[in-house]
Amino acid sequence: MNQFWESTKAYLKTTNFRKIIKRVGFFFIGSIAFVLLCSGILAIYFDANKTEIVAQINVKINENIKGTIHIGDIKYKLLTGFPNVTLALSQVELKDSLWAIHKRTLLKAAQIEIRLGLWSLLANEINIDKIEIKEATLYLFKGKNGIVNTDVFRSKPKDAKSKSSTTSSIDEIVFNQVRFVSENQVGNKRFDFDVIFLKSKIEHDNDNWHTDVYLKTLAKSMAFNTKRGSFIQDKIVEGVLAVDFLNEKNQISVAAQDIEIGKDPFVIHAHFSLDKNKSPFDITIKTDILWQDASNLMSENISSRISRFDLKKPIQIGCTIIGDMNATGDPQIVVKTKTSDNELQIPDGLISNCSFDASFTNNYKKGNGCNDVNSTITLRNFSGAYKTIPFSIPIGIISNFEKTTAAGSFKSDFDISRLNAIVNKDFMRFSGGQAKVNLEYKFDIVNLEIQKPMFTGNVSVKNATVNYGPRNVTFQKTDIQLDFTEKALLIKKIKFKDRKNTVFMEGKVDNFLTLYYDNPEKMVVNWDIYCPFLDVKQFLGIITRSSQKKVKKKNKTDDFSNKLSSVIDKCQVVLNLKADKMVYSKLEATKAKATVLLVNNTLIVKNGWVQSSGGTIAFDGQLVPKNNLFFLESNVKINRVAITQFLTSLNNFGIQSFKPKNIKGYLSASASVKGTLLSGGQLKTNSLAGVAKFDVNKGALVDFEPIKKVGKLAFPFRDVNNIVFSDLSGDFNIDGDLVNVNTLKVSSSVLNLDINGLYSFNRGTNLALTIPLRNPKRDENITDKNEIADRRNKGIVLYLLAVDEEGKIKIKWNKNHEKLNR
Repeated sequence: MNQFWESTKAYLKTTNFRKIIKRVGFFFIGSIAFVLLCSGILAIYFDANKTEIVAQINVKINENIKGTIHIGDIKYKLLTGFPNVTLALSQVELKDSLWAIHKRTLLKAAQIEIRLGLWSLLANEINIDKIEIKEATLYLFKGKNGIVNTDVFRSKPKDAKSKSSTTSSIDEIVFNQVRFVSENQVGNKRFDFDVIFLKSKIEHDNDNWHTDVYLKTLAKSMAFNTKRGSFIQDKIVEGVLAVDFLNEKNQISVAAQDIEIGKDPFVIHAHFSLDKNKSPFDITIKTDILWQDASNLMSENISSRISRFDLKKPIQIGCTIIGDMNATGDPQIVVKTKTSDNELQIPDGLISNCSFDASFTNNYKKGNGCNDVNSTITLRNFSGAYKTIPFSIPIGIISNFEKTTAAGSFKSDFDISRLNAIVNKDFMRFSGGQAKVNLEYKFDIVNLEIQKPMFTGNVSVKNATVNYGPRNVTFQKTDIQLDFTEKALLIKKIKFKDRKNTVFMEGKVDNFLTLYYDNPEKMVVNWDIYCPFLDVKQFLGIITRSSQKKVKKKNKTDDFSNKLSSVIDKCQVVLNLKADKMVYSKLEATKAKATVLLVNNTLIVKNGWVQSSGGTIAFDGQLVPKNNLFFLESNVKINRVAITQFLTSLNNFGIQSFKPKNIKGYLSASASVKGTLLSGGQLKTNSLAGVAKFDVNKGALVDFEPIKKVGKLAFPFRDVNNIVFSDLSGDFNIDGDLVNVNTLKVSSSVLNLDINGLYSFNRGTNLALTIPLRNPKRDENITDKNEIADRRNKGIVLYLLAVDEEGKIKIKWNKNHEKLNR
């Protein structure tokens, strides 16, 4: 090895090697000199023949155009493109013959470099090998009246020959800082690109050609309809386009496997017809892209709608655009996409585990045109979870982007406790149970809000526990069946338990969904309620609960709770109530029925009727809330109730001077009263006011102390311990703890008695008693009522006063026989 290197070094020092190096050097120097010489000769040739060359160029141009062209200067660029000749044309302007009308210059370039074939030039021909356009604007225009600025090329007769023998084709095109504009006022189309750099080497095959175009451009506008806005506006487009021209079809085909638009790679295939009258085109685009990035590439009429949504992971998108450059209106646009296990952000929250296939078209019904009205989005196999609620939409269609509607089917099956993630805990709290939803829906969409909704289908809830926060009441073992029809919401098979009460409910709401969103105050909920047992005090307690609290507004995620709470507060409720048995404190009743209305937080009772204490009670009234109290108005008619049992169950109305056991018989009465209920449903003490009348049939007064005291003095030989009444009736005005006795008539077996004056449940009793002393038994055989009335006050009559003194009733003489009515 060392011997080889030593031999090499020795050879490099020989005379022969030095001669070879000298010859190679002379060869390169000669070549450079030859190039410089040829370039110099070409420059001298160009300068010597510049006028003729420019004339030939003008002849070549002018024989093919009509209009005007202006070239500021032509220079020869030494050594550029050697051995060919490169000419630099400065300040070039090309105008068509109608420029004065439309004012659009077809071409305006600071510089155009043209490379001419040397041998063709020497043969007195012009053969263009390359064109490079720098700092230029190429503007294509078609006006509303059909005027174009591209009609600059003269048509030749079929048998005509060019004055020049040149039949060249261009092999290479370069754009450097060239603005390309295509304005089509007929079709409302505008394409505006700032071409930063474009390079194309063209391979010719007879009348066909192929080129790979490197392109970097800023898309200022790509509007297929200027009224809708531009696609890919202000986005950089960069990549290599494979472009083919087929003369037979007069069509250009474009293909790009990895072209970047913005920051995302796209696969694009397109075809453009060059026919003069019709210029159909089609573009196919495929990519994987983030939702918001895709939205930013859309025209304003599309992006304004979809930008309010977002998907976390990229989605597959395929888009096809089919149209005609010379036609009015939008091209046909079809977009298809799919994703799986994604996160979808919507204006009202987040849908997790989201999967779907979706498509968009602006030509849904063939023949109706490509426009917003005929645009639809179709969702298939949509599934996900809104917060914690899983759901699916097997198919959904969003139609008409001017008056948008949505229709489809909605299904869900979930544990009812999952609703706690959606509903404010201060409003409702759920536990246990299962919910199933199977609905067909249709509604309008205005500013991405639901309007005029229509649902058909059903919702069922089984064995749920629900706490209603505003009333702090819990419903146990609740079953609900909701049936949505086109005209109404039918509420079936609702069953729940609340402590002692078991309630079965069915209901109906006409025009439910429209009123829910637009006019909840006009909504009327009709309920049919059946209770085997009903505790009225508990029922009133639910309505009048002092712990009633408003749902706290937290944030946008509580909108559903706030809306539902508002609807419940505003809607009108009609309850047709039936109960086998009901109790109020100690009062028991059977076969109860009533119509209860809830309007503006006011409870109104109509046509109430119960059987109680051996008789019947009919009633109506209303309950109006104010702060923590509730104002009661009621009309009551009592028919033949056992008076002892009735008074006992009502705690004797708070009367302390006698006990229910002191009076027997059957009570019939009517009352119209007002009062105040406490938050638990109890009557506020001394709050009752109104009028009342009563009549006792087959009555008896047993061991009533005031009468016994009188009897000891006036009737020592009569049985005042058990007084049987043939007539016991009264007429009162009630005002709190005071009862103004208008008349109290007693016709008994012991004596007759008329009472009037003031009775107090506390202090202040002042009653006038008129007591005929004649024995009523003397008149027991008289049947004429008028005669009985005439004989009533014959004989000795006692006029007494029952007066409250220091909390005790004292009996005094009523010397002046005064009546004490007030």
